[in-house]
Amino acid sequence: MDLQALVDGGSLYIDGRWEAGEGEPFDVVNPTTEEVLATVPSAGAGQVDAAVASARRAFDGGVWSAHGPAERAALLRRIVKAIEDNFDDLVDTVVREVGTPIMLARALQVAGPVLNLGWYASAAERGPRGGYEEGLPLDYVPVASASLLKREPIGVVAAIPAFNYPLNLASWKAGGALASGCSTVLYPSPRGTLSTIHFLRVLEEADLPPGALNLVVGGADVGTRLTTAPGVDMVSFTGSAKVGSMVMAQASATLKKVVLELGGKSPNILLPGADIDVSLAPSILRFARNAGQGCGATTRILVHRSQFDEFMAKATPFVESLEVGDPMSPDTVIGPLIDGGHREWVERMLADAVADGATIAAGGGRPDIERGWFLNPALVVGAPNEAPVCQEELFAPVGAVIPYDTVDEAVAVANASRYNLNANVYGEPGEAMAVANRLRTGTVQVNGGGGMRPDAPWGGSGFSGVGREMGEDGFAEFFVVRHIQWPLGAPAAPQGTARSGDD
Repeated sequence: MDLQALVDGGSLYIDGRWEAGEGEPFDVVNPTTEEVLATVPSAGAGQVDAAVASARRAFDGGVWSAHGPAERAALLRRIVKAIEDNFDDLVDTVVREVGTPIMLARALQVAGPVLNLGWYASAAERGPRGGYEEGLPLDYVPVASASLLKREPIGVVAAIPAFNYPLNLASWKAGGALASGCSTVLYPSPRGTLSTIHFLRVLEEADLPPGALNLVVGGADVGTRLTTAPGVDMVSFTGSAKVGSMVMAQASATLKKVVLELGGKSPNILLPGADIDVSLAPSILRFARNAGQGCGATTRILVHRSQFDEFMAKATPFVESLEVGDPMSPDTVIGPLIDGGHREWVERMLADAVADGATIAAGGGRPDIERGWFLNPALVVGAPNEAPVCQEELFAPVGAVIPYDTVDEAVAVANASRYNLNANVYGEPGEAMAVANRLRTGTVQVNGGGGMRPDAPWGGSGFSGVGREMGEDGFAEFFVVRHIQWPLGAPAAPQGTARSGDD
C-alpha cells in the first residue's frame, strides 16, 4: 500500500469527513529502512477545536449518545468485521511504521483489537458492573426511602495511545468509549500516525455516526490543545511517566478525569529451585518482544544465587540466537527500535552502567545491518537494583539479571521500584502464588500466566499510572454515577426507574 496516498486522502477525520491538516507537516520514517513513508500535515488549532466540538455535538445532541446498548454493540461488531476484512493490510502498515515483527504484529497489533472490540460489544449489551441501572437495598437508610444508581457515559473522551501498539491501545480506549456511549477524539503518537489513519479508514466502513469517533494528528501542540480543551470530559493516555504527568497537569485546569497507563520496570522472579529450562525462554522473550518496547516488559530478572551461574550459562546462547532483522520476515524475533535518537539514548544508558561496574554478559551492541535502528538484545549483570539501568524504563530489548539470597530479599528488590505495573513469578505453584500476593503490582503472571485477556484489567500505580484499562474496571472508567432517591410511600417510583431491590 502507498502510505502517502493514504494520507493524501486526508489526515484528519472530523464529524464524519476526511480533511487535510492545516498545521505543520511531519515525516513518518520506517525504522527498518530509515526511509520516509509519508509526510503528514498536522491538525491546526482550529481543527482540534472542531474535532472536540464535533464529539461534543454527537454526545450532547444525541447523534451518538442516543444509540442504545444493542446499537452500540452492533456498531462494534461491524468494526470487528471491517478489521478482519482488512487484516493483512493493517498488519503491513504497522510493521512498516512501528517495526514490529510480522508474526507478533498479526497476533497482537491487529488480532488484539479484534478480541478487545468483540469483548466491548458484549460489554455494551450487558452494561458496566452493576448494570446501567441498579436499585440499592433498604439497609442503612435513616428514613423510609428508595434509591437508584444510574451509570451514564462520562461524555467526550480524548484517547491518546502510544506508538508501540497503536491499534491495540486505540481499541482499548475507543472501544470502551463507544461501548459506553461516549464520543471520542483520537490523537495517536506521531510515530503511530499512519497505522491509526489506516485504522480509521477501515473503521469508517462500519458506518460510524458523525462525531462519534474523530481523529487529529500532529505533535505536542496538538496534544496540549486537546488535553486542555474545555469540551473534553476525560483523557485516556498511554505513554511515558514523564509525559503522563504533563497530561495530568494539563487536564487539571478543567478538572477532567484522567486515566494514565504508563511505564514499567517489571520484575521476573525465578524462585529457588525453579526449572531454568522451563522459565528461561519466556524470561528472555518477555523483555525482548517488540524490541523491548512494551510497558509490561519484565526487564529485571531475579535469580537465586545458587542458580545464577546455570541461568547465565543457558541464557547467553539463547539471547545470542535470537533473530534480529527485517520485521517482514516470519523468522525475525526482534525488529528495530522506533528511531535513532532512542537507540542512542539506550546505548548511553548501557555505557554508563558499564562505566559504573556492570557487565553486558550476553548480546549487546548493534547487529551487522546496514540500515535501520536495530539493537541486539542484551543481559546486564553486576548492576545493583538502585542503578539507573535497573530503575529507568529503557523501552529496549535489555534485561538486568540480579542475584538474591532469600525469597524475602527477592520480594523487597521486586517492590523497590517507582513502577508497579506487571510481574512474573516462576516456581512451585503454591510458593509462587504466595509471592505473587506480596508484590505491589497491577498484574502478576504465575508460571507464565496465560497472556493478555480483554476481560481482565490492565494498569498499575505509582509511576505506572492511574486507573485501569480493559476488563470491567476499565469499562467502568467511562461512566459517571447518578444517585436518584425518593421517599417510600410515594404514589409511584420516578418514571423510567426501578424500585430499590428490583431486578
